[in-house]
Amino acid sequence: MRTIGIFTAGILAGGLIIAAIAFNNGPVFSESGTSRAAGVFGIATGPEDRVADGASAAAAASASARPTDWEYRWLPPKLPEEIDFAGEKTPLDRWEVRERLDRELLVNSYLHGSTLYILKLANRIFPVLEERLKANGIPEDFKYLCVAESALQNLRSPAGALGYWQFLNTTGKEYGLEITNQVDERYHLEKATDAACRYLKSAYNRFGSWTAAAASYNCGLGGYSRFSSHQGSRDYYDLLLPEETNRYIFRILALKYILENPQRSGFITTEEDVYQPIPTRKVEVTSSIESLVDFARSQGTTYKILKTLNPWLRAHSLTVRPGHSYTILIPQ
Repeated sequence: MRTIGIFTAGILAGGLIIAAIAFNNGPVFSESGTSRAAGVFGIATGPEDRVADGASAAAAASASARPTDWEYRWLPPKLPEEIDFAGEKTPLDRWEVRERLDRELLVNSYLHGSTLYILKLANRIFPVLEERLKANGIPEDFKYLCVAESALQNLRSPAGALGYWQFLNTTGKEYGLEITNQVDERYHLEKATDAACRYLKSAYNRFGSWTAAAASYNCGLGGYSRFSSHQGSRDYYDLLLPEETNRYIFRILALKYILENPQRSGFITTEEDVYQPIPTRKVEVTSSIESLVDFARSQGTTYKILKTLNPWLRAHSLTVRPGHSYTILIPQ
């Protein structure tokens, strides 16, 4: 289970216009001292503009303003007064903790395209994650761990970790996932979430902390145990860990802060923007399917849509063992 980095993309247009996000840090001033209001996405416009509270500001560009008159400013997001993970308070009274959170909040706040795409996907995927986490007795904040792992996409890491929860082959099998040349449940959102919950429960039982359990998801149960034993503490915030794990919880906290209230950070989406759940019906399959192409046609859909809705199907056929069955999603 390895973290997949969420990559940023700069948008350049003729070398003149750069898109940026604005935070509620007050007006932006030109070198001459003239106040210029920052728009919703951080584009400073004419002096006639007025700034409303926070990211809900609506900038009205001056009709006479020339592109060369526009100025751009990137301001660091303000740290929250307090924040917690799974009900466990983050010790922001410690300077090194504040600075580590500040770094991740700064980095993740400026991943504009990636964050907006996550927000679109979250409307479809978060309800599934929340339902499975609750059913397994795992705090809801762990949905942000899923975001940190995969950006809510079925990704493959260079190390071979797969799916929303980024399971390696051996770890996935250890926690109950079927992984064959025909079926790979690491790509199955519900079943992979259940497997992640089984891991997190075992980690919590070992370390007595949800924060430590989350950190161990990055460096492994054995890895976290070795570091905590050597340093005489199980407290994540007291441990010196590998750099990726050092940043891991703070990345999750930054994602939680941004995604819980995206408008606060200037990310604006409407109901029309976000992706809606796909209406489907379930078909229980109790016998082998020789051709998934033919099966899809018999169900009134295409092979492409069948594989899109059921990415855990990894081959052109499906062998069903005696006494076993699979549930396949078909569009309504």
